[in-house]
Amino acid sequence: MAIFSYKAMNTEGRIVHGQSDAINIIDLELRLKRMNLDLITGSPSRQINLQAQIPVRERIHFCFHLEQLTRSGVPLIEALADLRDSTEHPRMRSAIAAIVESIEGGQTLSQALSEHSKIFNPVFCSLVRAGETSGNLPEVLRELTTSLKREDELSAYVKRLAIYPSIVLLITLAAVIVSMIYVVPELAKLFRSTGIALPLQTRLLIGISDAFRHYWFIILPGLAGSAIGLSVLIRVNPAAALRWDALKLNMPLWGSVYRKIILSRFASLFAMMYSSGIAIIDTVRVAQDIVGNRILRQALERVEQLIAEGQNVTAAFASVGLFPPLVVRMLRVGEHTGSLDQALHNVSYFYERDVRESIERLQVMLEPLLILVLGGLMMWIALSVLGPVYDVITRMKI
Repeated sequence: MAIFSYKAMNTEGRIVHGQSDAINIIDLELRLKRMNLDLITGSPSRQINLQAQIPVRERIHFCFHLEQLTRSGVPLIEALADLRDSTEHPRMRSAIAAIVESIEGGQTLSQALSEHSKIFNPVFCSLVRAGETSGNLPEVLRELTTSLKREDELSAYVKRLAIYPSIVLLITLAAVIVSMIYVVPELAKLFRSTGIALPLQTRLLIGISDAFRHYWFIILPGLAGSAIGLSVLIRVNPAAALRWDALKLNMPLWGSVYRKIILSRFASLFAMMYSSGIAIIDTVRVAQDIVGNRILRQALERVEQLIAEGQNVTAAFASVGLFPPLVVRMLRVGEHTGSLDQALHNVSYFYERDVRESIERLQVMLEPLLILVLGGLMMWIALSVLGPVYDVITRMKI
């Protein structure tokens, strides 16, 4: 997909210049025809990356409007064409245009969607495929809309949790840097001129200030290089990546919330896929690609193996310790009563509520914890500076 610059003529005979996304020059001419424009010349100006990430809200709009149109009896090609022409986001519009081209070429909707894996993940495509097979595509799209809305709300909760600590840390960091660069060096000159013996914390503070002022060109690139090196190591080394994912799950305070967020997303998608008629073993296999954590992926691979060996869902999940006992009990009841789909929806609701409550509790705990940590840092700086200043004032009085 490319952006074309074009010159065209409208119905009144006036020349119109503009830009539009299109597959090729023929597609551009067809699009301009729908706008009552006759193409004169056109040339591609830049490419669109169809595999770039798309905001969740764009996918929500896509599912909602496609569900409404297909439920109303609008043919799929016409529904997608209407979506293509009404979508304002350029990458999403280009992706829908490519999907229309693929379907016109003989592909199914799920096959066309799977060509855009950055926008529509394997779970999304599997659910659409199940909806196509069962003839229940509008219901599947409705479930996808609901799931994406929950995912967006959960993401908003996490962002809200991170905003306050980030602002406080940035302000404190800025205050410390200004103190180290401008305030501490001037006070150090004063202390040296008086010849008084400085306490350990003051000498340490002056040493940090001198190191930062004289070797910042080594310290800053070193920190940046360490961060980049760690990121590259995690991407290329499976053992390092596994340790990093284990560390994220076991971090104080945040680790338990992070685990619940992943399991909440997994439970929601698992319930939705099972309710859509996808086999359990296929559901577990597809879910392995979307959990986003290698430790939990290994656990799901073990679950898949146990189910393939003949164990039931409850026993498989209980044996790997993936879910807490309460959730395992809910699954067991669902299997015994023949309503596993309802039990899975209950598990999804349980985790969504637990995540919200955990984030709210963590947010309440973070505020006093940040005040204590940052207050202690500022107090150390203040005592390191004011102690010698008080000694200087006392000597001057004597």
